[in-house]
Amino acid sequence: MEFDLHQKPITSDITEFIDELRKKDPTLEQRQQEGRLRLWDHPIDHQEEAEFDKANVPQTAYVYQVKGE
Repeated sequence: MEFDLHQKPITSDITEFIDELRKKDPTLEQRQQEGRLRLWDHPIDHQEEAEFDKANVPQTAYVYQVKGE
């Protein structure tokens, strides 16, 4: 099998769809990053995280067993 250097690279339908979206709305990627910053990229409060860890209750081996039976 020979490889033709002039052959167009194969792109998936999803890649073509995303490329088309980016062409229609050049600010799309910037708005996605801003949305991500709002939802996910927050500084970690280590003291609060330690309090959550201390409040953790260990799970029993049989979670659905009622105590006292």
